[in-house]
Amino acid sequence: MKHLKNNMASALMTFVEVGKRGSLTRAAKAKCLTTGAISQQLLQLEENIGVRLLDRHSRGVTLTEAGHLLYRVASSSFQDIDMALSTLQSQSSDSSEVRLKLTPSFAFKWLVPRLENFHRLHPEIQVQTYAEGALVDHTSQDFDLAIDYGPLPYHDHEAELLMEEKLIPVMSPNYLAQHAWLNGENPGKEDWSEITLLHDAQPWLGAIRHYEWQYWAKVNNVHLQADKGHFFNRTDMAMSAAEAGVGIALAREALIQDELSQGRLVALLPTIKANAGYVLHYQTDSAPTNCFVQWMRKQVGTTA
Repeated sequence: MKHLKNNMASALMTFVEVGKRGSLTRAAKAKCLTTGAISQQLLQLEENIGVRLLDRHSRGVTLTEAGHLLYRVASSSFQDIDMALSTLQSQSSDSSEVRLKLTPSFAFKWLVPRLENFHRLHPEIQVQTYAEGALVDHTSQDFDLAIDYGPLPYHDHEAELLMEEKLIPVMSPNYLAQHAWLNGENPGKEDWSEITLLHDAQPWLGAIRHYEWQYWAKVNNVHLQADKGHFFNRTDMAMSAAEAGVGIALAREALIQDELSQGRLVALLPTIKANAGYVLHYQTDSAPTNCFVQWMRKQVGTTA
């Protein structure tokens, strides 16, 4: 009986992984198992409870009505367990670590240049920074604090807004020289068809890849083909392409100050509110985490 319960728990965890990722292959990769092993666990789970949980088809799998119900309950339960374990570990540990998850762009352009200041003020606190991808998965339990970027109002009302953002078109001095009308010279000679747009194609989950340039053009009543140009999955890559003279990037104002002050990039076109910002997700309520958050709030206050 105990063996059956252990197998059931393992199969439920596998089922939640499949429901989360919508694919046996992606779930198998996440759990370091074969697709066959994943499929066998799910079949055994369905046999044990006597209900079909998945519809299998050529494009993959989808949850049945019963599968959706079990997924909601099981995933919520596992999240509660992970949260309780994290809290207990943080309470019983003498560690002064902060596990921080954020995007590479925000890490490299905003956080890293300021970290030495934090370490001088709080040498006893170690910050472990995980900048794994262009999007932050704040639904996992493997962090103390996460910084996500998304449209406002943010979809998670429990998240704390750290800083609102603005979008600012930037280009290299050489690119400006090649298109003098951008500097107000030769009025009436504007020709956006000759401009290469540089896009952050994934500012947040679900955004269309040319959303930011389309939004900027609408606000400023500029007629351009927003879906043209070069596309990057990180905003700092678009900024680097602009610095290399490839075209014009819609940079985030909080991440571009060094390049502008050093003259590596110039900004002559109108800046707009992004209607997006950086938000904090708490996983652990600890003294080191709270200390780090207080420090970040001060940083935003002195640079906003």
